[in-house]
Amino acid sequence: MSLASGPGPGWLLFSFGMGLVSGSKCPNNCQCQDEEVICTGMQLTAYPPDIPLSTRRLYLNNNRITYLPAMNLGLLSDLVYLDCRNNLIREVMDYTFIGVFKLIYLDLSFNNLTLISPYSFSVLSNLVHLNISNNPHLSSLNKFTFANTSSLRYLDLRNTGLQILDQGAFHHLVTLRTLYLSENPWKCNCSFLDFTIYLIVSHLDHPDEQNATCIEPPELAGWPITRVGNPLRYMCITHLDRQDYIFLLLIGFCIFAAGTVAAWLTGVCAVLYQNIHRKSGEEEAEEEAGKGLEDSRQIFYDKNKPGQDGFPQLI
Repeated sequence: MSLASGPGPGWLLFSFGMGLVSGSKCPNNCQCQDEEVICTGMQLTAYPPDIPLSTRRLYLNNNRITYLPAMNLGLLSDLVYLDCRNNLIREVMDYTFIGVFKLIYLDLSFNNLTLISPYSFSVLSNLVHLNISNNPHLSSLNKFTFANTSSLRYLDLRNTGLQILDQGAFHHLVTLRTLYLSENPWKCNCSFLDFTIYLIVSHLDHPDEQNATCIEPPELAGWPITRVGNPLRYMCITHLDRQDYIFLLLIGFCIFAAGTVAAWLTGVCAVLYQNIHRKSGEEEAEEEAGKGLEDSRQIFYDKNKPGQDGFPQLI
């Protein structure tokens, strides 16, 4: 499901208006007390209607909910705690949490998540605890997923199918203290290097460190990802394998060939220039010689003209 296929503006405004009218009762089979709504284990297949707008803690865990409607959820502007674990939620879109900007605790573990849009959590600047573990088909996270969750202190990514993480995704998580990464098929290749260095310098708490291991390359299989920073740095930066040497050899040959061709072209241009310059000089010399010969002939002719030498002509 994409943003373009979501509800239109008119429908959203209508739902918002209806939400202001309703939403003061307690959903069927749920328990409501002291700004807390508990709908645990009610076999719900959809987000329950009529949740009081003053709700601050909402428990939807252990149901069969497949989708979180943005407008209904967004009406709970005072919500600080949301437990959606153990449901069938497949996607979290950019607008899902658009109205719950006070949210502090969010649990989406044990769902069927396959997609988290890049800016799904962008309005959750107060979020402290985020659990998206045990979503084995998630496989990847965009580097902007946590871009605005600057208050995040606890992040659980266990068993999410993640193979690699972009270090840029953690750039703004300056308050992060606890990070779970185990039970994922981490590919500790050169693309993973920046993230492993981040794990070394960030001094985070990794309670599951020994179980967060690489599955490849073979030489690093079984290594905890918190300890592969230096081996990866050697393999990716300082170490050269056979392919690297072949590549360098090809580059050197190309540079040598290019230099040879450039030198040959320079020599050809120099020879052509010299030939042109020499021919031009020869033509100028021939023109000067021709002009001198013509002048000599003219002088000789003038000296032999009768009456032109100052002596009287003999009769």
